[in-house]
Amino acid sequence: MHLPYSEEIEIQSLGRLFDNTSECYKFFWFQALVTKVLEGKETITYEELINEMIADAWYMVTEYHLNLGPKDTLERLVNDVSELSGMKPCEKKETILDFVNHCTDKSVIQRKRTLTYNVPYRLQAPFMENVKGKAWNVSESSLISAINREKRLMYYFTALKGMQTAIQMQPEWTEYIFKNQEVLRGWLKYNMIIYLQRRNPSVPGIADKLQPPLERKLDKVQKYWRLLLTLEQVHEIYGNEIVTERDISIDHFVPWSYVAHDEFWNLHPTTKSINSSKSNYLPDWNRYFSKLCRLEYFSYMMMNRYGRVKDAFELCSRCTSRRKHAGSGAGYMREKMKVRGW
Repeated sequence: MHLPYSEEIEIQSLGRLFDNTSECYKFFWFQALVTKVLEGKETITYEELINEMIADAWYMVTEYHLNLGPKDTLERLVNDVSELSGMKPCEKKETILDFVNHCTDKSVIQRKRTLTYNVPYRLQAPFMENVKGKAWNVSESSLISAINREKRLMYYFTALKGMQTAIQMQPEWTEYIFKNQEVLRGWLKYNMIIYLQRRNPSVPGIADKLQPPLERKLDKVQKYWRLLLTLEQVHEIYGNEIVTERDISIDHFVPWSYVAHDEFWNLHPTTKSINSSKSNYLPDWNRYFSKLCRLEYFSYMMMNRYGRVKDAFELCSRCTSRRKHAGSGAGYMREKMKVRGW
């Protein structure tokens, strides 16, 4: 993927920003930096950037449980904050930022500080000619002094003050980011997806697990099954209970946290209590998949029998997500059911 040309900055060095990445920090630091620049900030503290990183990683860690790295401090930090706060995976970003900004837990504070020991400095390594090898193995204040003597960098540092240390963005870089923000975000997302796929080889749909979905509506699917309930009796697949209009709930057979889509093949009716107890567990393949198939077959037979059922189904097919993910479908399901059952 080619980055837009500029006479002011070194595009070749920018393109090497994520070379040899063994941890996720560079991606989230750069993403946080771009976000703050687009908010109009030129001087940004470590505290602000780390808090932004936590909020950006929140959904993929708490909802999808993605592995961010072999010894990933950011992943552990997000889990710590989740446990302390009790916030949901779908929590608003503003709420997450407010919590981490005011959090006084010592463990959280220490982990936040740990994240600043390398990435603020190492990110710009491709631009530096004089900071190499043993030059990295010095104190933070000495490293800041050495980096601040380099030319044409993205940002420079104020005096070391722990989490209140700040980076100072350079005007040519803020202009470049504003002008090319969509391309930069696409380039960042592309590189992050490649990294996360390497860390999570058995997880499908990585591209759709970087942030919360913009919209999730299952009301059309529920209306479809409510219509079927008025025509014939429907038994849900887990406990063979009769599904009623009052107690109907739409379940993802393979949980949302695994597949990140609302495709019709993965949705079926059950009761509210059963859906709640199932949570994000994978159903046992041998026990439940054949029952799901029979329920699906019943649905298709009803479509052929009743025109209004077919119309309702077609409305569902237009409204539910039709995105196709690598690994989705029965083959993927069969493999994942072996991991843990419900």
